[in-house]
Amino acid sequence: MSGESFIVLAPHSVAFLLLVGFIGGLVSGFIGSGGAFVLTPAMMSLGVPGVVAVASNLCHKFPKALVGAYKRHKYGQVDVKLGLWMALTATPGMWWGAGIQQDVRRLYGEAGSNLYVSLAFVIVLAIVGLFVLRDALRIYRSGAVEETSRLAKWVQSVEIPGTMVRFRVADIRVSVLFVLPLGFATGLLASTIAVGGFVGVPGMMYVLGASSLVASATELVIAFVMGLGGTLKFALGGLVDIRLAMLILLGSLFGVQLGAIGTTFVKPFMIKVVMAAVMLIVAVSRALVVPVYLAQLGVMALEETAMRLLERASFAFMVLALATGAFIIVAAMMRGYRHA
Repeated sequence: MSGESFIVLAPHSVAFLLLVGFIGGLVSGFIGSGGAFVLTPAMMSLGVPGVVAVASNLCHKFPKALVGAYKRHKYGQVDVKLGLWMALTATPGMWWGAGIQQDVRRLYGEAGSNLYVSLAFVIVLAIVGLFVLRDALRIYRSGAVEETSRLAKWVQSVEIPGTMVRFRVADIRVSVLFVLPLGFATGLLASTIAVGGFVGVPGMMYVLGASSLVASATELVIAFVMGLGGTLKFALGGLVDIRLAMLILLGSLFGVQLGAIGTTFVKPFMIKVVMAAVMLIVAVSRALVVPVYLAQLGVMALEETAMRLLERASFAFMVLALATGAFIIVAAMMRGYRHA
């Protein structure tokens, strides 16, 4: 790959990446999504091509996910067996999705790649974010505990001989024929926007019936396997910027441990609140720059001044997402700690 795809790192960019890495790690340890829905757009806001941001994010992801999974395993929140079953098909999904990424970049250039990644972010974050927010508000207003969804109850009731598996930590018994497609979808999405947790975590919660604590913790096991496989795939295409990966990893290794500790002090619905709030704000951030990429592709006309304004507004919403996620997590941890 040409060197021009790797941005010049100024001191302020390094400081920003370290901060983003810390907050991304904080969010990752808390909700188990890998934090990439913050990290990938943050790198793109600095001018990093979308496919390079995804690839570099995956490179930093697997060591961070390993730390987070180990930390939460000590609290008894990780179902390793469930994570490995999903990882079995997540890896093929990851490699297939990575191939699509590279094809889009080759055919439509950097602007096409950025548009592809941004549209995926907007669609997935808006849908999943609104669904998770609705569920969190329902639990908060009713004061009810987490309940198994009707879909999960049906899935657990389906008996397919020779395919039934008991997952002890998640306290569920389901057919692996439901588990494996979820793993594939998780890997496919991870190679598109570097975060498969948007499928993996809600899938384990609403399709299989795992609790939010177990689902968010188990996702870290899947993230480790996918991150390792995805890094190898993208690295073979010369798309991994190791400088970006190491900077965000340096910041995130501290944040992920703090976030994992925070899960022991809060009510489960707070995990959903953080996930939904940050998802929706990042969706707005990415939506603002979609017209910019369309203009670069010649699909629509847009003045240079308007393009710069949209890019600045997108960056502002990204900062707001980082601040919101960090504030909610820290505030929830402080309240939970005082209560405990």
